[in-house]
Amino acid sequence: MPTIPAYERDPRRRTLRTEVVSVGEEDGHPFVVLADTVFYPGGGGQPADRGSVSGVAVVDVRKADQEIRHLLAGPPPTGTVTVELDWTRRFDHMQQHTGQHLLTAVADGSFGWPTTSFHLGEHVCDIELDTSTADARRLTELEDAVADEIRAARPVTARRVRPAELETLPVRTRGLPDGHTGDVRLVEIEGVDLNTCGGTHCRSTSEIEALKLLGTESVRGGTRLFWVAGTRLRRLLGSHHRRSERLHDLLGTSDEDLVDRLSAKLEQLKEAERARRRLEEELADTSAAALVGGGGRVLVRHWPARDLPFLQRVAREACRLAPDRVVLLTAGEGEDGPFVLAAGDAAQLDVAATGRRLADLLEGRGGGSGRIFQGKAQRLSRREEAKVLLGSGSTDS
Repeated sequence: MPTIPAYERDPRRRTLRTEVVSVGEEDGHPFVVLADTVFYPGGGGQPADRGSVSGVAVVDVRKADQEIRHLLAGPPPTGTVTVELDWTRRFDHMQQHTGQHLLTAVADGSFGWPTTSFHLGEHVCDIELDTSTADARRLTELEDAVADEIRAARPVTARRVRPAELETLPVRTRGLPDGHTGDVRLVEIEGVDLNTCGGTHCRSTSEIEALKLLGTESVRGGTRLFWVAGTRLRRLLGSHHRRSERLHDLLGTSDEDLVDRLSAKLEQLKEAERARRRLEEELADTSAAALVGGGGRVLVRHWPARDLPFLQRVAREACRLAPDRVVLLTAGEGEDGPFVLAAGDAAQLDVAATGRRLADLLEGRGGGSGRIFQGKAQRLSRREEAKVLLGSGSTDS
């Protein structure tokens, strides 16, 4: 491979004819090593490129043992191959990475907030700033300052320098990789930043298009700042706009009143849920009274459309009203559903042991303590057998 690969010589190149140097396998994927490549192998916070090698999809690109491995989705080609880059993905990474350089440089140079780490995510990017004072007003000022530099269309260039020259330059760096030897690659935003970096970048800050700060969170005494740039920003705005239009249709209101209308609707739903719970509690208590009034030592009842909390309340109330009774309650429209076995304080029943036998009979599982055992059944059609297990005198109201 040339000393400087094609992805660094010309980051905008999308295709390449080259030769397969070797093949191998890594992490269950075949890989090829090429004589030259337009694929960035990932590193320095920038994800690896995607694309294809003679029509075979590239699933990852990694640098290992001084070679660049192109992990493939299928059998590796040999001989002369055509490499095609996923340019949409690459240009997105160029916008985000150049945006990160600019954001970091402005945050440090104009606000005294150095970047301690950054992450170019699939949808949203973030940097960690060594500050705890990044309030809303100052962040607006930072975003405006970055926008000024984007509009200035400052050239972005890359070059390599010898280590001795590096020491004489005002370079922003967090240090070189362990074991690095030879020349050092620098990326410069004219008049703003000079940084050690091996990634691919835009030709000008204008190609970033725009950069929007999305929010912050406190982390390790500093501030994690979320942001998005370029095409991602336009797509994010489009997504939010489509979502807002849908909410407008559902709620029948404008942008200005959307939050207030939604808040009112949510409060109505909460009140409706509170009313529903009150009615269900009343129904459970009424059902318990009716169940106890039916007579019999063992009381059995099934509901097609109730849940475990409903059964629990009926069981507790029934045992309170009739301490000498045993209660078996089930729910569900098919074979699956919850069950509750309970016994009043005066009832003669080992609830835990009987509950385990009942769970086996219903092909389910469960547990409990004291005077109640509950679980999930898989064969509710065996309720008649469950009555026999619990003894005579049962009623199924």
